[in-house]
Amino acid sequence: MDSISFQNITESHMTFEDVFTHIINFMKEDPIANYRLMLGTDSQVHFDHTLFITGIVIHRVGKGAWACIRKVKIPRCMDTLHERISYETTLTEEVACLFTKERIDQMIDIILPHIYKDATFTMEGHIDIGAGDRNRTRVYVNEMIARIESLGFEPKIKPDSIAASCYANKYTK
Repeated sequence: MDSISFQNITESHMTFEDVFTHIINFMKEDPIANYRLMLGTDSQVHFDHTLFITGIVIHRVGKGAWACIRKVKIPRCMDTLHERISYETTLTEEVACLFTKERIDQMIDIILPHIYKDATFTMEGHIDIGAGDRNRTRVYVNEMIARIESLGFEPKIKPDSIAASCYANKYTK
């Protein structure tokens, strides 16, 4: 996991430790707030490869966000929908596992003294799938939701999976 690199519009080649430091500092700027830690992956099949983007977003609800991405390029076209959705979920799980109990406790400790002032913290795993009758990914919803729930993250699917279907999607093109 040491070789995992993240970037955003202002920084490149960030380690996960760099990312976590940004998240902690962002939360410390306003500890009396509602925070959503959102992780999600989207993919795009290109001519000779498939590009996967995993987004990490710490959202201070109503007051901004800090975010970064991780790129993974697979040197083949992953045309099978289940394989691609499953790998997207795997990449989200990999990043979620970097948020150890100790790191999660650090984030909770920032807002904990302020919970009676309505400060909150949630962790969400965003999956780029939908349950609608016309959505081809609907058959994978239960499987992917179970995988995200097993990590202690609240699963979100379309239209609520903005870290995957909006933020990460923007960088897959």
